[in-house]
Amino acid sequence: MSDLKKMYHTLNRDSFPADLTLTIGDQTIRYAKKTWNIGGEQKGLRYGENPDQPAALYEVAESSFAMDGVAFQQGQHKLVSALTEENLIQSGKHPGKINLTDVDNGINMLQYLTAKPAAIILKHNNPCGAAWAAEGLLTALSRAFASDRIAAFGGTIVVNRTLDKACAEFINSSYFEVIAAPAFDADALEVLTSKKNLRIIRIPALAELEKIVGTPFLDIKSLVDGGLIVQASFRNRILAEEDFLPAETVKDGTTYIARKPTPAEADDLLFAWAVEAGVTSNSIIFARDGATVSIGTGEQDRVGCVELTIQKAYTKYADRLAFVRHNLSLYELKMKARDDEALAASLQDILAKTETDKGGLPGTVLVSDGFFPFRDGVDLAIAQGVTAIAQPGGSIRDWEIIQAVNEATPQVAMVFTGQRSFKH
Repeated sequence: MSDLKKMYHTLNRDSFPADLTLTIGDQTIRYAKKTWNIGGEQKGLRYGENPDQPAALYEVAESSFAMDGVAFQQGQHKLVSALTEENLIQSGKHPGKINLTDVDNGINMLQYLTAKPAAIILKHNNPCGAAWAAEGLLTALSRAFASDRIAAFGGTIVVNRTLDKACAEFINSSYFEVIAAPAFDADALEVLTSKKNLRIIRIPALAELEKIVGTPFLDIKSLVDGGLIVQASFRNRILAEEDFLPAETVKDGTTYIARKPTPAEADDLLFAWAVEAGVTSNSIIFARDGATVSIGTGEQDRVGCVELTIQKAYTKYADRLAFVRHNLSLYELKMKARDDEALAASLQDILAKTETDKGGLPGTVLVSDGFFPFRDGVDLAIAQGVTAIAQPGGSIRDWEIIQAVNEATPQVAMVFTGQRSFKH
């Protein structure tokens, strides 16, 4: 093994204390450091965000913290920080910080998607694909994967229903690092454990995530000078279709009001807004039939994020065609097409079909974690065939944004969420 590769296989022993107490005014939260007996050795987190960063996981041991009459999380919901050896069915190389924060963000989104079997696939703490489906977990999982199979490589899967053998076989057909579920069928575990480095985590509370909705936690951001910013965690106010607000505003005595979404559009907007809670801002999500089509993350400007998300949709659509036709990624097909006339012709046909089909975007809905400051981003989305939009509202140009959807042919629906969903 090369010296460079050794860093990924070397445990970085941490010196963090066994107990941690946070005092906030006259209230305290006491935490206990989490370690596991793995292979006869007591181990904590493998390492932090990078191999040379020691890290530790702490579980709430005692708390009654409340603010403004609202009780915060007190360790009563046994999720990521409460993992025991029994939960780590197969530890693989045993979890590091990124593995667990990915699982945690999957839970963050799934708490709003309990009505149907749902699957989230994450990479670097952002969803690369998400879906829910009344037909069952395998349908949700396969649709989430189809959203972006390239980004899903080496990712983390979090689901909210018992994982069966069919799902396990689907997972084993690709490379993933972590699978977390409320339970696993015995024959599913037999399939999954054949991949020795796969981290298999059973979290029973994933089957009852509706219990955590609305209960905030103390969200702490550390600054480079050692300081802290403390905030109450984000709480999604859109828990049902009727929670959306009409897109309506008045400008110079004229009332502007957008078309109301159809039930199918509203269901997709509800789904996409739930996923939005786990996406780094600025972000845009295109979704259709209960699955993400393209997710844009972490952009500095709103219209630029729309442009990027459209570009991603086109790339992923062409990649799916390349994989179905040739069992090659789009990038592999482009390489082989240099020396193969037949593949070159097929590549051109795939690219042409992608343009004709607008990357699969016609018929999608769009959610935006922040309001549109100008109509340019909305116009771009409408040009791709979007039929409905949900966004916070509150821009001084809301009238112009509503005018954009009303001028579209056919008319595009829009609703306001009444809250922003930034995540940093």
